Amino acid sequence: MEVAREAAHEAAAPPARKSASGFRPLARSIRKSPSLYLLALPGVVFLIIFGYFPLYGLLIAFKDFRVTDGILGSPWVGLKNFEFFFTSDQMFPLIRNTVLLNALFISFTTVFAVGIAMFLNEVRLKVFKRISQSVIFFPYFVSWVVVGMMVAAFFGGDKPTVNEWLKALGLREVNWFYVPDIWPWMLTMIKVWHGAGYSSIIYLAAITAIPDELYEAARIDGASRWAMMRRITLPSLYPTISILTLLAVGKIFNGDFGMIYAIVGDDSIIYPTTDVIDTYVFRSMRYLNDFGMSSAVGLFQSVIGFLFVFGVNAVVRRVSKESALF
Repeated sequence: MEVAREAAHEAAAPPARKSASGFRPLARSIRKSPSLYLLALPGVVFLIIFGYFPLYGLLIAFKDFRVTDGILGSPWVGLKNFEFFFTSDQMFPLIRNTVLLNALFISFTTVFAVGIAMFLNEVRLKVFKRISQSVIFFPYFVSWVVVGMMVAAFFGGDKPTVNEWLKALGLREVNWFYVPDIWPWMLTMIKVWHGAGYSSIIYLAAITAIPDELYEAARIDGASRWAMMRRITLPSLYPTISILTLLAVGKIFNGDFGMIYAIVGDDSIIYPTTDVIDTYVFRSMRYLNDFGMSSAVGLFQSVIGFLFVFGVNAVVRRVSKESALF
């Protein structure tokens, strides 16, 4: 009776009032589903504290920031903080390196993560599958500092371990830290080794959501397991791949500082292909101690990443509307 009374009341309401009350008031919705809102509360609070409150710090990019004066007390300097980066002769090489390395990281990590997830999904021996998942996932927990030490041990020093292997195979030795051109690919391999296992878990979870009826119908039609992977599993992953790629593109102007600095450090010989915006700003900060400059570069990276997300999303939306982020 209560439902019928509410329906009659809504039907009798004027059109303007009905359109204005298209959504239930927030208080009424909370009363009806308090547990759902309570479940979302930690995430909302986390987003407000660490996502919106720090936006106040963007003012530093337009000020001559002094710790003693605070953000509001520091004098305005307009766009002067941006001049450091935009007038530098290193700007274009830094942008090129940052975009190129991130493009390699995103593309190769995605390909390997999707491949790992698809092949793990085909494994029928549960014990082997769990062991494989653990082994593949383990590198993600290794600190970049430890990875940097491992790279130095394998490729650095007077007698690099890798060179000993090459010598045993009768191949020519390589002075790894004196050949800048090979480092984008080496960093890409390290990134794939470190992060593909973690990303594969996300894609593996998406695979479990694919209806079993599709596979059963394909088996009835005589499709092989390889054909089902190509015709069912991979196309079903397109929306997930698209969304994760769009999110990654938003940070394409942000170099992986922890990774690159831990591996490359202050080795200027390989800077031409490995120096990114973040490492350049960090080195400059050590000498200039200018907070406004670093904030200006960070704001520039965020704005360009934001525009990249909108641009790539528009392209994806034209190709496949259901694969777009918004």
